[in-house]
Amino acid sequence: MSEQRRKIEALEYHSEGKPGKIEVRPTKPYSSQRDLALAYSPGVAEPCLKIADDPEDAYKYTAKGNLVAVISNGTAVLGLGDIGPLASKPVMEGKGLLFKIFADIDVFDIEVDCKDVDSFVNTVKAISPTFGGINLEDIKAPECFEIEARLKEELNIPVMHDDQHGTAIISSAALLNALEIAEKKIQDVKIVVNGAGASAMACVKLYKALGAKKQNIIMLDSKGVIRKDAKDLTKYKKEFATNIDLNTLEEALVGADVFLGLSKGNVLNKEMVKTMAENPIVFALANPTPEISYKEAMSSRKDIIMATGRSDHPNQVNNVLGFPFIFRGALDVRATVINEEMKLAAVKAIAKIAKEPVPEEVNEAYDSRNLSFGRDFIIPKPMDPRLLIAVAPAVAKAAIDSGVAQKQITDWGDYKLELSKRLGLDNKLIKNMTERAQRKPQRVVFAEADNYKVLKAAQIVKDENIAIPILLGNIERINALIVENNLGLEGVRIIDPKDEKLVNTRNKYGDVFFKKRQRRGVTLYEARHKMRDRNHFGAMMVELGDADAFISGITRNYPETIRPALQVIGTEKGVKKIAGMYILITKNGPIFFADTTININPTAQDLVDITYLTAKSVERLKIKPKVAMLSFSNFGSSEYEESKKVAEAVKILHKNHPEIIVDGELQANFAMNKEAMKEKFPFSKLANKNVNVLIFPNLSSGNIAYKLVQELGEQEAIGPILLGLNKPVHILQLGSSVREIVNMVTIASVDAQNRK
Repeated sequence: MSEQRRKIEALEYHSEGKPGKIEVRPTKPYSSQRDLALAYSPGVAEPCLKIADDPEDAYKYTAKGNLVAVISNGTAVLGLGDIGPLASKPVMEGKGLLFKIFADIDVFDIEVDCKDVDSFVNTVKAISPTFGGINLEDIKAPECFEIEARLKEELNIPVMHDDQHGTAIISSAALLNALEIAEKKIQDVKIVVNGAGASAMACVKLYKALGAKKQNIIMLDSKGVIRKDAKDLTKYKKEFATNIDLNTLEEALVGADVFLGLSKGNVLNKEMVKTMAENPIVFALANPTPEISYKEAMSSRKDIIMATGRSDHPNQVNNVLGFPFIFRGALDVRATVINEEMKLAAVKAIAKIAKEPVPEEVNEAYDSRNLSFGRDFIIPKPMDPRLLIAVAPAVAKAAIDSGVAQKQITDWGDYKLELSKRLGLDNKLIKNMTERAQRKPQRVVFAEADNYKVLKAAQIVKDENIAIPILLGNIERINALIVENNLGLEGVRIIDPKDEKLVNTRNKYGDVFFKKRQRRGVTLYEARHKMRDRNHFGAMMVELGDADAFISGITRNYPETIRPALQVIGTEKGVKKIAGMYILITKNGPIFFADTTININPTAQDLVDITYLTAKSVERLKIKPKVAMLSFSNFGSSEYEESKKVAEAVKILHKNHPEIIVDGELQANFAMNKEAMKEKFPFSKLANKNVNVLIFPNLSSGNIAYKLVQELGEQEAIGPILLGLNKPVHILQLGSSVREIVNMVTIASVDAQNRK
């Protein structure tokens, strides 16, 4: 992606729809006068009086216990410097988003127009009653040290400057594991730190807490090695100064065991790395350009253990591995501070995860069958669901053990179960699918490339390495749209099926089509002529292996688009009925709806086939399907043909496919309410299960249901996903958004990978 397009994309992302990235939503009913009277006057007086009598009741009656302030004055925004408080707001909103999706912590971002330490501290103290915790962000050194120290001393809620401690915690976890692989002890190793900012100093302090010796650590700033005999050292740098007679990074690295870079790109080279000790550990964490590139470092010597701050290389040192879960644990025991014991507990919990067997969903997300502890896997991946369940309890327990917790946890099993439920708030399905698609991008044909939204989606999947787009349509018009909209599609293949230069290809495709349809009234001339149509041509590209997947439908009715795919590609072996499935992304995880697009009034056997196809498709996404067969009746409560049809389908499924967790017929409210199911129908296979697949009795109900849920609930939808075809073909709904197209291409790319 060019720098100009990247800037445009970023501005569009932050401005489209509702500006910004976070919002406030009510958590209590508010539809009636009674609700409003309880929410505000006069009912609100009761919790106010309770809190006035006992301030601890604020945690019972308000959102304080799950609310963190992300506070900055914008004086040290990553990569941008001192841009001021207002300009830093997008960064703080982004931090709030990460808190929410990774740990279900609510955030107010607060930008303070103040550089004076006293004023800043007094401001934060004045607003602190609102919050359960304070995350200081992007405040320049040395002021950040004093601000954090004073707030920790003067407030009784957890305060952490993540720029300091986040990197320190994650890099410490990586260092412990790297040293284990290198068979070295932390108290013996020589550590060179290039950079003397807040994060570098915090890293060194934490390394020392883990056992590193002060005399073995050499720190450099922009002037070179920080030495005790240097003039005008700040009180903070004096703590890290050395007596050793060294001046440059090149000199300091000779015989060093560990290099930690928190400075700027390309200050380290291969020759310097070669002078380091056996099994050198190189953490080049400058972002986006590391102190030495991953490729150059890895080519310098075979025994290197390398980490960067980038996601496109192994061993990414990313603060998101730490701060959401540290605050989660601190909030859950109402810790008065985030102390050294809690940070060390986080370090050890993160390090331990990397040494345990990796869940299959993580392997799938990163397109690996064997992620395991070793030189290329010294810290967990950011999408690892174990982080919340491992790190938050470790931090909470350390808070309790060190005497800074105001609330005790007695049942750690229940606490971990509660944490696991919070994971549903994050849409991991799309993230995991995107990760998988990016590992092996597939060739995806876009049949309607003369449409701006399609071209924009093609640009995104190309830039993000999700798929390799192939564009079908009038070449002149497509190129004009690309230029007009400044789309980065240079080098992308554009094909006009009507181009006379492609007559031989059309004839070849037409001959194959003729063999498939000659007993269906299609002549050879007609078969070849149909290859001028983009839907026929694109489907045949996939059929003959000239592409891997096919996307169409944004400008045409569904039947017009699906018919060529059926005629050209056909159904999978043994499939009698194809079906359409939608994925609705909810706060409790994905819910799969079928059939929503194909079968108008399916029979009982049709419903069996649809359910089987849907269940297998969900399994391919590494999700265990729990299927409810819907109706207006509950287990025979209404004796009508419609409900009896569903009951018959369930009977057949129980007999022929006992491996599928399925039951019905059921009303939708019972299917989606685990407690109600358990109370009313304890005999059901779905009792005490979280249903995630809904099979509808006819097309009307399925189509209406998903569209209502999508619009009223503002849920993100992926689909319709076509089930049962022999190769990856997916049909968009009319007028799909760019995001919906990108999601469909992601699914198509992963679908193509799975079939290979």
